[in-house]
Amino acid sequence: MADARMSSPSSSRNTEPILAVLKAHLPARGRVLEVACGAGEHALAFSGALPGLDWTPSDPDPNALASAAAWRRDGPANLKPPVRLDATDEATWPDETFQALYCANMIHISPWAATEGLMRLAGRVLTHPGGLLVLYGPYLEADIETAPSNLAFDESLTARNPAWGIRRREDVVALARDHGLAFTLRVQMPANNLMLLFRRV
Repeated sequence: MADARMSSPSSSRNTEPILAVLKAHLPARGRVLEVACGAGEHALAFSGALPGLDWTPSDPDPNALASAAAWRRDGPANLKPPVRLDATDEATWPDETFQALYCANMIHISPWAATEGLMRLAGRVLTHPGGLLVLYGPYLEADIETAPSNLAFDESLTARNPAWGIRRREDVVALARDHGLAFTLRVQMPANNLMLLFRRV
């Protein structure tokens, strides 16, 4: 049988910096839902490093789900089977609640409707005050000059799909606020990326 595992060089590079932030802010125990898990490498690494958290990866892409399932064969017991979840389709959203929701590199490679769905989803599954939404990726910021590499990346994204593009941090924060999520922390990350943390109020 062919190995379904896919690999992303960027995942290999950013795993440790992201994990350092997650360790500092995720609860010691609970359930985490990862939206747009891609190949599943983050799910494998983070579940192994955070044994008190049940980690559920999700993605709408069958190839990504197959890859995440294949990586899971080498994973710990707290790494749960990947589930199909489309941020734009509420019929695919889980009924369970979670202590945290993690989403990396989806917002700029999807239509804005996916971000709107992500925030509605977070508002639904993060039911307890203090529930954590963690976003990772590039953002445009009104008060900070955008790196030339991010401007070029944004142009390449919109050339591939006019509905894609690096989003304004202020727009994402405002959308989160509309769904009961308060912006609490901005962390500068390598390669001109950010981690944005929100808490359920």
